[in-house]
Amino acid sequence: MQQTTSIVLKSLSILLGLFFLFTGFMKISPYISKELHRDLRKHYVKYAKAFPMASLFDIRVPSKWYRRIIGAIEVICGGLMAGFPSHTVKNAANGTLLCLMFLALYSQYMANDPFERLGPTLVFIFMLVGRLVIFFQIHRKEKQKEEAAAAQANGIKQD
Repeated sequence: MQQTTSIVLKSLSILLGLFFLFTGFMKISPYISKELHRDLRKHYVKYAKAFPMASLFDIRVPSKWYRRIIGAIEVICGGLMAGFPSHTVKNAANGTLLCLMFLALYSQYMANDPFERLGPTLVFIFMLVGRLVIFFQIHRKEKQKEEAAAAQANGIKQD
């Protein structure tokens, strides 16, 4: 069972990382698809207006830089999730991407986007949360095994 969940965790990390690498790159550059990049640019004009800090501090966020910064963060975190071996770094990237997804959900809701645009964001929120749940379950099981092994080595009887 341990090996299966570990494979699931690795697979989910790699697939989510590659997805965010792709979507982040699409926000930064029109190299893959000019039409999709143009569509993203159009939507980020609305999202920049709905940025929570903009209304709170009465500042204007340029949509071009907002889109590029979000894209760069997605590329960095996606790369870390897909290829970095440290679970601490992967979990930090997962948490950062989760925050970005909640920001995207808020922006899409405030911009009155249809559910077709909200749906994928919700799916990836659930996938990122699921990845964290799987990690913490594996971590808890490993910790319990270590405690049981240490207690047995000390001669304490386990029930």
